[in-house]
Amino acid sequence: MPIAIGFGALALLFIIGVPVFAAFFGFNIIAALGLMGPQGLSIFAASILDTSMTSELVTVPLFILLGELLFRSGCITILFDAVDDIVGRIRGRQYVIVVLISVLLGALSGSAVAVAAMLGKTVMSEAMERGGDKRLLAGLVLGGACLAPIIPPSFLIVLIGMLSGTSISALLAAGVLPGLVAGLLFFAYVQFLLWRDPSRDMTSSPGKLRGPMWKAVISLLPFSIVIFAVLGLILLGIATPNEAAACGVFGALAVAAIYGKLSVRMILNSLKGAILMSAMILLIMAASKVLTQLLAFSGLTRDLVAFLTALDMPTVMVLILLMIIPFVLCMFLDQIALLLILIPIYTPLLDTFGFDPLVFWTLFLLNLTLGAITPPFGYALFALGSASPREVSLRDIYGASWPFIGLILLTLVLVWAVPGLATWLPSQL
Repeated sequence: MPIAIGFGALALLFIIGVPVFAAFFGFNIIAALGLMGPQGLSIFAASILDTSMTSELVTVPLFILLGELLFRSGCITILFDAVDDIVGRIRGRQYVIVVLISVLLGALSGSAVAVAAMLGKTVMSEAMERGGDKRLLAGLVLGGACLAPIIPPSFLIVLIGMLSGTSISALLAAGVLPGLVAGLLFFAYVQFLLWRDPSRDMTSSPGKLRGPMWKAVISLLPFSIVIFAVLGLILLGIATPNEAAACGVFGALAVAAIYGKLSVRMILNSLKGAILMSAMILLIMAASKVLTQLLAFSGLTRDLVAFLTALDMPTVMVLILLMIIPFVLCMFLDQIALLLILIPIYTPLLDTFGFDPLVFWTLFLLNLTLGAITPPFGYALFALGSASPREVSLRDIYGASWPFIGLILLTLVLVWAVPGLATWLPSQL
């Protein structure tokens, strides 16, 4: 009961807006004093030192810096124009542009909030001016935001690998195919809606194409530098995630230079944003180490394993139960906060019930992505609300999210039914 009350108080702190790292440290201090007395506070210094000395965490600020450089340099605008030219005059052209750019931004950014804000300001505004359905466009933007944490590079994948002891390289590769499957489901959903109601198609007024397709393809080539530097080097076994992330940063600088967007001011602003975000994550990781030690000391993890084993449920029912918990909680809690609460509890359960770590954590990550777009507190909902045209209300955005929540859930079911979607690419490393 005291543990349940403690976690309830922690969830309340998140809901009322207390910063994640502050809530975690406050919770850990009270829990340490209650479980161990004043001497329990000594574990904080050790956890902060261990976290700051963990070399794998170098990947996190590098991935964040990579996303900052691409967004602040304005290179994404060139990506929009090129994809617009390539898509041409097919049915639902502007909708398809949103789907394709969502997948590309997911591979280049890793931030659901950043993708929602960028697509809301650019593609959604332009498509609405051409008569696009605002709810369908809002749903596609939210679905695209979901893909950002799934498709590498993603600092959420790095955190999951760090906290669970799973290979970060394998987890990065495991997210590629599920992300592409989700993108194909979005495309199929759009085509189905337009088949049922052709009046929602904007092909009748496609606007002026910016140039021939071959020029658009050439303008996209520099982005392949970043994709190869991050994912290609990992899949080929040439670089570790740390080295690939560093290469990705140099690739982003090269892309900005090729497009003439490189400047000292842009680099300084990108560094500032990356430093602030990385410092916060470092503090959260230190708090998470303390939480893991407190859970072990309290015996909660051991008791949970014993409880689930005693229920004698089929393995699939245990998996569903473990997935329902983050799906419900992610409607109210920050993704990182939920990740740090549940991973220390879930990790010992994988061996007990025979779950494949790559499949399980990919499913877990898909659940986390739902948190960004699930009403009432998904971060991407508010990011899109602030960036989209005035005629798009928060109520419209809430309504638009549900079909794409269903499509992400369908992706989750497909990954469970076909584990090779998560395991095949890592097996090729």
